[in-house]
Amino acid sequence: MKKSIILAALTLFIGCTNNKSETAKNTSTGTKEITLEEIWDGTFSAERMNALNSMNGDFYSLLNRDENGNTSVDKYSYSTLEKVETIVSSADLKDLDGFSSYTFNDDETKLILGTQFKKIFRRSFSGTFYAYDVASKKLSLIGKDIQEPLFSPDNKKVAYAKGNNIYIKDFSKNSLIQVTKDGKKNSIINGITDWVYEEEFGFVRAFEWSKNSRYLAFLRFDESDVPTFSMDIVGKELYPDQQVFKYPKAGEKNADVTLHMYTLTNRTTKKISLGDYEYIPRIKWSNNDAILIATTLNRYQNNLKLHKVNALRSSSTVLLNETDKAYIDITDNLTFLTDNSFIWTSERDGFNHIYHYDFNGNLINQITKGDWEVTNYYGFNPTKKTIYYQSVENGSTNRGVYSIGLDGQNKKLLSNKVGQNSAAFSTNLNYFINTFSTSEIPPIYSLYSAEGEMLKVVKDNAELKEQLADYKMSPKEFSTININGNDLNMWMIKPVDFDKNKAYPMLMFQYSGPGSQQVANRWNGTNDYWHNMLAQKGMIVVCIDGRGTGLKGADFKKVTQKELGKFEVEDQIAAAKKLAERSYIDKDNIGIWGWSFGGFMSTNALLKGSDIFSTAIAVAPVTSWRFYDTVYTERYMQTPQENASGYDENSPINYADKLEGNYLLVHGTGDDNVHVQNSMRMINALIEANKQFDMFIVPDRTHGIYKGANTRLNLYTKMTNFVEEHLIEKSNKTTEIKG
Repeated sequence: MKKSIILAALTLFIGCTNNKSETAKNTSTGTKEITLEEIWDGTFSAERMNALNSMNGDFYSLLNRDENGNTSVDKYSYSTLEKVETIVSSADLKDLDGFSSYTFNDDETKLILGTQFKKIFRRSFSGTFYAYDVASKKLSLIGKDIQEPLFSPDNKKVAYAKGNNIYIKDFSKNSLIQVTKDGKKNSIINGITDWVYEEEFGFVRAFEWSKNSRYLAFLRFDESDVPTFSMDIVGKELYPDQQVFKYPKAGEKNADVTLHMYTLTNRTTKKISLGDYEYIPRIKWSNNDAILIATTLNRYQNNLKLHKVNALRSSSTVLLNETDKAYIDITDNLTFLTDNSFIWTSERDGFNHIYHYDFNGNLINQITKGDWEVTNYYGFNPTKKTIYYQSVENGSTNRGVYSIGLDGQNKKLLSNKVGQNSAAFSTNLNYFINTFSTSEIPPIYSLYSAEGEMLKVVKDNAELKEQLADYKMSPKEFSTININGNDLNMWMIKPVDFDKNKAYPMLMFQYSGPGSQQVANRWNGTNDYWHNMLAQKGMIVVCIDGRGTGLKGADFKKVTQKELGKFEVEDQIAAAKKLAERSYIDKDNIGIWGWSFGGFMSTNALLKGSDIFSTAIAVAPVTSWRFYDTVYTERYMQTPQENASGYDENSPINYADKLEGNYLLVHGTGDDNVHVQNSMRMINALIEANKQFDMFIVPDRTHGIYKGANTRLNLYTKMTNFVEEHLIEKSNKTTEIKG
């Protein structure tokens, strides 16, 4: 089944880097200064390609909107990039004013059109969906306020979820089957994931059709005993609404998740036994009509099993069992070949690589090898027996697109060697659209053949680059810094008029979460423009990816196991002290900031590194991993019952009495991810320690703190004023006194 257009096939990379040395001179000749208003009104936004959906053959489709507001699904040729036909337009649909998503069935004879969406959580939403027949141009209502409609492979039926139950609409018989009947809010969920699966395992639809359309496999979540979390939503009415949902915090009860198989011929459902497990993070049908592959994990997430589930016998056997001393990441890379051998990615040799197994779970060969990471798997072309993937084999700050034979031979770089390269392949893997950027080159979208021949530039953002030439833009200077025995990737932004004989205040920015990366050779995001704006005001901004971050192998990433916030904080503190030895850094005015995990880090850094950090901003921070969800937290920390010291010795709440500097704490009260409870507990600890601090509580905003007019502008104005007052102005006064 094709992915809906709302799941973008292309991603705009954000960030910024270059390969200049620390002493490189800025070549910018612009005089205009960046303003916060420009950052948040889209002045610096790069043009993007519409999210394309690869079709059968050498074609793709786009969702377009005309000047009259009509939406259409249009078909294009990969070879020419020209429009071939309009498949459907809302202008021709009497019963539908417009639609904002579409999904094809397998043979592209029908579409599901979606409208009137209502957001639930980060990835989930309900909506009104219609089935559209391309040949007859007939439009049929599937349902209102439903979730995740999915065509059966025989094109006769659509399965969907509503009210925590699963339904099947059979268009051939004009009938509706209710597969489950026990669904109940905050109790039983059928076919849709609970909050923690959606957030941490990254999927919403938990049902899949068999290839012969005879079976529907689905997950059932019994969250009756999962503790409930509630948030007041202030809104605009006289009384607040209360949002109540099940949220398993670290060490608490998870939903009981079970696998079930519905047989359409006799309308029966059977529960499938998978042995001992805690999670079922993926289900996927093999190329055998009766064999489903179910992935299970134990609670520590370091013991993964692939189960061969026989739908005919309602039984299962273990296909593959992989273990790790720390944890195993879940991906969507499992790919079955015509003989049911399969492609699998794993860190089993210390780096993420591609492997080939037979259908008995025996290793055929390791396809990619080396002290570098495969960062994306794009697919397998059976005709050419070729695999396409993305990796960092040209340096951990770069990403390239490659092809390689199934036998591990004939590896070829298909894209640019440096910068960020990301491919959106055609279904038959004959073409791909490459998105390329560096710290100095805005995103360029180009059409490539699968052999790596660049055929045509689609969009180059030349106007944006020309526009930015008028501004005081400082380049990111890339280097490494040796901290605690490791060469850590680093970028630095200096003022355009940088004077090596002057001492500048420094602000460090980081995220630092497991497997993350902030130091990458890619184009600007909004934070990069903000950092440049601060540089205009006379500040040096630095970012360092310390231990625990990604793309340098499993050992580097997993060293933080059971100690989130220990080594990461040590690296930021040590880096600040080492940088402070440079003559152009004002060692008395060094700050640090971050969001989410980065907020947790910046808070800890200020408290534990008070001898070097004078200022910190923490946005939506975790302040104790005891407050965060089971799946994410226990993957790295085990449970609080088993690892109390790991939780408490790295919680900033327990070090509130060490606050000596300037601290700004920001949180949205509608954050369903990192609950405002984290900041409230931090505030209480600071009050009890009689410490003064600044806080900015934003009503009803979620984890991103962006919804509503001027929300981000207001937030960044607050942060800018805080940085100016406590770092820039203070540093200037110190310089004047010394002068």
